[in-house]
Amino acid sequence: MIFQTLDDKSECVGIYVDGKLHFDDIPTNLTKTWKYTGSIIDPNVEYASLLCSGLSLEEACSADMLDDFKRLQRRFVAYLKSFRIGRINLHEHCFFDLVPNDFLLQFCEAKNQITKHVFENFEKPVNYDHLDKLAKLLYKIKYQDLEVNNKDCKTLFYNSYAREKIKKLLNGKRYIDYNLFGTVTGRLTTAPGSFPILTMMKEMRKLIKPKNDWFISLDYNGAEVRTFLALCGDSQPQEDIHDWNMKNVFGNRTLTREEVKTTFFAWLYNPDSNDIKSREYDKNKALDRWYADGSVTTPFGRKLMVGEKKALNYLVQSTTADLVLEKAVQIDELLIGKKSFISHIVHDEIVLDVTDDERDYIVDIKKAFSENRLGNYLVNLKAGKNYLELEDLKL
Repeated sequence: MIFQTLDDKSECVGIYVDGKLHFDDIPTNLTKTWKYTGSIIDPNVEYASLLCSGLSLEEACSADMLDDFKRLQRRFVAYLKSFRIGRINLHEHCFFDLVPNDFLLQFCEAKNQITKHVFENFEKPVNYDHLDKLAKLLYKIKYQDLEVNNKDCKTLFYNSYAREKIKKLLNGKRYIDYNLFGTVTGRLTTAPGSFPILTMMKEMRKLIKPKNDWFISLDYNGAEVRTFLALCGDSQPQEDIHDWNMKNVFGNRTLTREEVKTTFFAWLYNPDSNDIKSREYDKNKALDRWYADGSVTTPFGRKLMVGEKKALNYLVQSTTADLVLEKAVQIDELLIGKKSFISHIVHDEIVLDVTDDERDYIVDIKKAFSENRLGNYLVNLKAGKNYLELEDLKL
């Protein structure tokens, strides 16, 4: 049975189904809706927004009802604007308590019709289960505010330009609203107005503190290089990948590690570059396996339409992003029932907010992170009391 939730917060339970609003006796035979919210957590419910790869309601709407939906959408936006003017925080109030029931009935029925249209006209993507789990994790992160303060950050205020940026962060939203479909390749973006964790100046990270005792950061050593090797079917060096390249690819050239890294990526993502000629790295080998008829198909089932010159870039970046996000879901499951939790995800890095008394779990989490579906990747592990000053952690 198709239904809609009336708010996206877990504590705001209200359902529209069969032309009626339900706030107490929630029907049990619910099967399809537009988008996951914390109100209904039945694992058997399917989500139209995942089927249509994150299209908006208006974009997914059928042509015959588009004008009616746009009218309702304008009314919806007007309500949101009035809440902003009245400084009503929708993170703290239930939407259905603030708008008339007649609007809820009309808007939810329109969402039901759009949901029905999507399920009738869109195929279920191969990676639906992956997207489903990830959407639920990103929802959880959205409703846990960051700890942002200027304690021990005096030096950040010396620059007038930085001062304005800091004030904006300190006075702005503290939650991260990730967009699962913000890029073609699957790398996350953040919604406008939420905390800009992906785009903020690096030095500003010092403002972000753990709610528990420590930040623990996990990322893969040379993530995209290792993914390229894996996509070629080659084994993983169990040492720093750029040191390994220095010895096995660049030979006796007098290059620093940073120069090796820069040269390698310049070659990897430039289809016209011949700077590296090595049996260890073969672009054609990867493309022959994963690129055909103008599209890349990743190990996660993502099909990306792309020209040959950008095909390797899309393949490696998309696969790496999905590897990290799949591991984030697994780590979140390992932390169920614990005080420690995933604080945020930044590109190929997962940052945990960890208590002292649960630090022993980090060994198991590191092991789980290293063992992904393409092989065993070397992991960089760091710890610190703020998000900027993270130091290497040897376990």
